[in-house]
Amino acid sequence: MDTPLYDFLVKYASSGTLRAHMPGHKGKAPVKELEELYSLDITEIKGADSLFEAEGIIAESERNTAKLYGSEATAFSAGGSTLCIQAMLAIMKTEGRRVIAARNVHRAFLNAAALLGLDVTWIMPQYSGGILSGELAVSDVERELSASREPACLYVTSPDYTGRTADIAALAELCHRYGAKLLVDNAHGAHLAFFEKNLHPIALGADLCCDSAHKMLPALTGAAFLHTSCSEYAPLLKQAMSFFGSTSPSYLIMASLDLCNRYIADSIRDDIAAALPQIIALRESFGGRLIFAEGEPFHITVKAAESGYDGTELAELLRGEGVECEYADSELVVLLMSPFSSDLDFVRLRAALESAVAGASRKDCARPIVKPKLPRKVLAIREAAFAPSEEIPVDEAEGRICASVKVPCPPAIPIAASGEIIDRDCIELFKAYGINTVLAVKK
Repeated sequence: MDTPLYDFLVKYASSGTLRAHMPGHKGKAPVKELEELYSLDITEIKGADSLFEAEGIIAESERNTAKLYGSEATAFSAGGSTLCIQAMLAIMKTEGRRVIAARNVHRAFLNAAALLGLDVTWIMPQYSGGILSGELAVSDVERELSASREPACLYVTSPDYTGRTADIAALAELCHRYGAKLLVDNAHGAHLAFFEKNLHPIALGADLCCDSAHKMLPALTGAAFLHTSCSEYAPLLKQAMSFFGSTSPSYLIMASLDLCNRYIADSIRDDIAAALPQIIALRESFGGRLIFAEGEPFHITVKAAESGYDGTELAELLRGEGVECEYADSELVVLLMSPFSSDLDFVRLRAALESAVAGASRKDCARPIVKPKLPRKVLAIREAAFAPSEEIPVDEAEGRICASVKVPCPPAIPIAASGEIIDRDCIELFKAYGINTVLAVKK
């Protein structure tokens, strides 16, 4: 597949042109290790197109992506899925839609809701321990949609942080039956379109969807796609993104998306087919010793506590074997691989996990964890997020109103949302996840 954006950068870098334009490094790196990288970093010069007004090489590359994913239109983001989430919700605001969301959202969703002044109706997933993963009941969604007297949209995160996927096809059918739109945070699923069966949200009926290409594809951090299956939204994507995105988006990040197109067209299906048996073999080799979460296969999520181990201890033992995990807490260890992972990567992971399990101390039972409940809301998200606030110890937060959401990334899932009363259940969850302070609205 053509890579018009990357090809332009390479040609310009080798042209010897005097760069009397931004950026200030003029194509020269302060250290030799980054010389090639810096030479490709440019701004919107003639022929380089402009992201939010794309008509040239960026637009051509975006059309290539849309063809690969089968979307009506796809827009590049150099601001990660955060920018895509902001744009999706901005489009919903212009239509005056009520926002219904599964609670296990990324904090980027809450920040966007605050910026846009959106109210949110929450649906609590049926959690199986902790806040990272839960099953969204279709019946709960239908109850909210059927009760809505105004146009609505449903926002879900799938795959979630552990790799669990929602029934997107069923949710899409339900939304469309009630005249609602389905928005999917597919940040962890950019590769799902290229399995033997297409599992991407756009193929399953989602109206808008974001992919963090850098999570599961060979793209630079901050690279993402915003897709739509709706012709009426195709011309709105760029305008909505321009409300929040930098007017100086990284050409290096965009070039990595351009190169992802070629990787997808040439290699990803073969790489997925080669990796799946290795993942299955890895899981089976720990039968009777480790319990793995169900979900899309490249999220190798160990249910450490259920397996009789402390997840943070397993993660430290893995580090000792030269493996850095995506995320770990006392309950879980998330080992995030991708289609781009090599055969050797899977061999090393399996060996390191064997060593970690052999060296870890067994525990009689999982440490109990408070299951999330929906706190009481007393202020709008925007009002609380922009109110004068103070950072206080978690133990002093009971009865206080949550201001801006202060949770670490990863996993960046809110325990109390802006405008909600921090209760004892919230405090126990904050402590369970190692969060020691919160931002509360000043009294």
